[in-house]
Amino acid sequence: MNVRQFGKVAVLFGGRSAEREVSLNSGGRVLASLQRQGVDAHAFDPAVSKLDDLSAFDRAFIVLHGRYGEDGTIQGTLELMGIPYTGSGVLASALGMDKWRTKLLWRSAGLPVPDFRLLDSDSDFAAVESELALPLFVKPACEGSSIGISKVKTRGQLPMAYQQAAKHDKLVIAERAILGGEYTVAILGEQALPIIKIEPSNEFYDYDAKYLRDDTHYRCPCDLPAEREQLLREQALAAFRAIGGRGWGRVDFLIDRPASDHTSQAYFLEVNTSPGMTDHSLVPMAALAAGISYDELVLRVLSLAALG
Repeated sequence: MNVRQFGKVAVLFGGRSAEREVSLNSGGRVLASLQRQGVDAHAFDPAVSKLDDLSAFDRAFIVLHGRYGEDGTIQGTLELMGIPYTGSGVLASALGMDKWRTKLLWRSAGLPVPDFRLLDSDSDFAAVESELALPLFVKPACEGSSIGISKVKTRGQLPMAYQQAAKHDKLVIAERAILGGEYTVAILGEQALPIIKIEPSNEFYDYDAKYLRDDTHYRCPCDLPAEREQLLREQALAAFRAIGGRGWGRVDFLIDRPASDHTSQAYFLEVNTSPGMTDHSLVPMAALAAGISYDELVLRVLSLAALG
């Protein structure tokens, strides 16, 4: 690949969201990879640099996570400036950041999602606990990296979990716990990469398990029969397309515990339109399982940069 075609590239990382530290880690690795391969790439932190300065660049590689970088905000800025950028466009980014609206869209498209309720301070928390059954998860609708998530295991805990999530977002959802296993599908262009099964050593796949601990197990190949894995990869690609996703991303899903007839249902959980690129991140793992090195992955993502 002729890297000169990319021109001067801004690698956007850092930012002002609660996921700043993760973004700095991801972005530093992406920047080093691009520079190692001869790309004229430069660090750009929107938290400390003026956005007007982006006009000096030909292309942008977005490695921002969370608010302002993954929710359509920076994508809209780049659209207005006419600078092609990696990942999904404005609408898909905004939808993907909003777990509640993603679930509504997927459900209307016929994709299975865990049962959920939107909460506010006036919710009948006891009724929600009964309707969804315990355990259940409570999460801010528009945060990533498991920030603000609680697992409610006993009756009466839901109000406290709601208050914790509401510190991070005014939209809070309660979601039925699906306990048979957590999986993820990385998307690269029109390709769904091999599925990874995630096995955290603690209660659930929280921030520590994602970025700080070394005892989370990642299984790729996963434990699913080949025919079912292929079907789920196709469904994950359909879920990504349903929100208008493009370029690259990641779709997470859960599988319930087997029923008495030994069958189990998969449920789509959420989409990530600006995935992590750290040494603990899932997209590089899946790419490697597909024979794609980290450096090749970075160049392929950059080559998919677009407008519109």
